[in-house]
Amino acid sequence: MSAAGRIPCTIVTGFLGAGKTTLIRNLLTHPGGRRFAVIVNEFGDVGIDGEVLKGCGIDTCPEENVVELANGCICCTVADDFQPALETILAARPAVDHILIETSGLALPKPLVQAFQWPDIRSRVTVDGVVAVVDGAALAAGQVAGDLDALAAQRAADDALDHDDPIEEVFEDQVACADLVILSKVDLLDAAARTAAERQVTDHLGRAVKIVAARDGQVDTDVLLGLDADAAAVIDQRRTHHDGEEDHEHDDFDSFVVALDMVADPQDLVRRVTAAGALPEVLRVKGFAEVAGKPMRLVVQGVGARVQHHFDRPWRPDEPRGTRLVVIGLSGLDRARIEAVLAA
Repeated sequence: MSAAGRIPCTIVTGFLGAGKTTLIRNLLTHPGGRRFAVIVNEFGDVGIDGEVLKGCGIDTCPEENVVELANGCICCTVADDFQPALETILAARPAVDHILIETSGLALPKPLVQAFQWPDIRSRVTVDGVVAVVDGAALAAGQVAGDLDALAAQRAADDALDHDDPIEEVFEDQVACADLVILSKVDLLDAAARTAAERQVTDHLGRAVKIVAARDGQVDTDVLLGLDADAAAVIDQRRTHHDGEEDHEHDDFDSFVVALDMVADPQDLVRRVTAAGALPEVLRVKGFAEVAGKPMRLVVQGVGARVQHHFDRPWRPDEPRGTRLVVIGLSGLDRARIEAVLAA
């Protein structure tokens, strides 16, 4: 609890596949004596990130303290979804010590932080800080997110960021609102690449903000929490592309769910997810899979050509088994083509 008697809240923002869920899961396993609650803003109708966090089995953040918002980008549905979720958390007993919010990769943090200025929230919760997780490997390659062919071609043609591209604008707005930037996947970078990645971030900060390197989401809890930034009080001073707009659209993005048969070999599924992620319009593929002869649930996370997978927990007796993947990409996704690749 903060000195002013308000519960601190950390907003974790960042583009698709940057490593937000991994960072939060690491926080939950190293709570530093805190009892957490988490709000997860999932994009699509299968709560992959929320399920990963619920599967942690951590006493300091029990399953009932993980609240999922799957009805759209949190910055577009603040009044309808976020405030009721926050009220549920504040009413929880025993009381929570710290709230973590994982936004979707499409969310603009500024409208969300501004919601903490509302009288009913301001008196009870303070924004301890906005933490932006950025993909170091992608930034070193001149992109804001994983292996996106369309963005790579655009960057090759012009060294300057294209502010008219909505993906670029989302990234820039997230960095502009950050109190701390986490540069993920630094284990994939040499010294020159890391310098290039950090330069991509500092070009959009506009003020002194620390950049902390991370491997596998491992950042000391005391570095991430206790920033005491009171971000809601100063958020209006942080300039973003969408200042002055009453609303914004995310029509440039789309998502759908693919249901597949039981998987015989995890490496075969990785091959198919990799092939789907290589399609120019696909940004991310993630989900759960049932593997023949295995009692454990397989988690699959794919961003471009990089696909990670691991068994996270046993299937519960009361949950339906199966393989379900969420595909997230640019508007106009060729669903039939993508489904055929994933089913091949």
